[in-house]
Amino acid sequence: AVKILNLMRTMIMAGQLILALAILVSLHEWGHYIAARSFGIRVEKFFIFFDAWGVKLFSKKFGDTEWGIGWLPLGGYVKITGMIDESLDKEQLSTEPEDYEFRSKPAWQRLIVMIGGVTINFILGVLIFALSLFYYGESWLPNAKVIEKGGVVVTDLGEAAGFVTGDKIIAINGQKATKFSDLINSSAYIVEGLTYDVIRDDKTVTIPVSDSIRTLVLESKGKSVLFSLRSQAIVGAIAPAGYAEKAGILPDDKIVNIDTISVIYFDEVKQALNRYKNKDVSIIVERKGDRLELNTHIDTAGMIGIQLAELAQYKDDLEHTKYGFFESFPAGYTKGVTLLKDNIVAFGEMFKGKIDPVKSVSGPVGIAKIFGAEWDWRRFWNITGMLSFILAFMNLLPIPALDGGHVLFLLIEILRGKPLSEKVMYYFQIVGMILLFGLMGFIIFIDFFNVFFG
Repeated sequence: AVKILNLMRTMIMAGQLILALAILVSLHEWGHYIAARSFGIRVEKFFIFFDAWGVKLFSKKFGDTEWGIGWLPLGGYVKITGMIDESLDKEQLSTEPEDYEFRSKPAWQRLIVMIGGVTINFILGVLIFALSLFYYGESWLPNAKVIEKGGVVVTDLGEAAGFVTGDKIIAINGQKATKFSDLINSSAYIVEGLTYDVIRDDKTVTIPVSDSIRTLVLESKGKSVLFSLRSQAIVGAIAPAGYAEKAGILPDDKIVNIDTISVIYFDEVKQALNRYKNKDVSIIVERKGDRLELNTHIDTAGMIGIQLAELAQYKDDLEHTKYGFFESFPAGYTKGVTLLKDNIVAFGEMFKGKIDPVKSVSGPVGIAKIFGAEWDWRRFWNITGMLSFILAFMNLLPIPALDGGHVLFLLIEILRGKPLSEKVMYYFQIVGMILLFGLMGFIIFIDFFNVFFG
């Protein structure tokens, strides 16, 4: 049963990834296709996913174009007549150019064809974010409530950075935090010089986070944090047949004493339980306004079989922002552009050697895990919107065989007043494909490396 459940979870993650890629790739290639056809350029093939070694899941020719689905879900392509592309078809270039060929068109038209895909991905990303904000809105926890109700609880890494449990964080990089999420947004960790302003013992202090710790958090992809919400000692789930259940502790009970130790927060509960390992103690809980004294045993690990009721004290504090239809578009644009800027900066930091790509880059397996083992449409569209912007950015990198490489050569042609020779373009395309396949191989390798050893 466990194996079947794990298989189903894997299939759900893979299904979400494939659907997202199908949407992004088909619309990206449609951007190239519609731009080419608008200038009278013939398109020979339009494939979602690669038909590597000629293996196709589906293929049908309509007019001059063969439409199909390949078996390898790592991208897609359109084969434009008269263009040196990944097919490396030199035979079509041995004759004089026809009016319907890519090479016969002026440079500005060819440039529009080349940026058609990334343009669609950018527009699509904005649309996804905008419509998601319009439909779902946005829920967030005011940081003022976190300050009011106990501040944060720190991890070992946070303690090493200089934080203390109970700190009330008011600003990040000198900017006052309205939302608690502003304090833990990964975009703040991309560049050096990260600082937090906190209230501690009624004094405001500034904590600079070292680059080594900042990088550890960034490279962990959300697994490592400096701090999290400090939660009150309210019981959530209870382990069946555990000591807590036998003692009569119930969900929503608020623990106020463990033996002689008064507690308010769950981190204090864990500390107190650790002091009474393998002993019998009395626990006082608040239940519907009454205080009850219960007796329980604490095991050798300092546990009694309870889980924290996460966000229990904040259940009435969450804010929800609703967006009107027209209001959602500038919000979606801002969200997308911010994401795009963060990716550009992160890529620059990686290129300069300040971020380890092995720990930071995610391939197909890593991305599938981000979608999660449950199909949540809100999360699906947010991740798909994010991937749309990332796809636009990656395709604009000036690498031959990517759209950015073709754009670079066209800009050179416009500046020179004449195109590079077809022979030069051909060999640049080969070099670009070697680089591209090498990059893809590297990403897939580190993807599996992180799964098995990360």
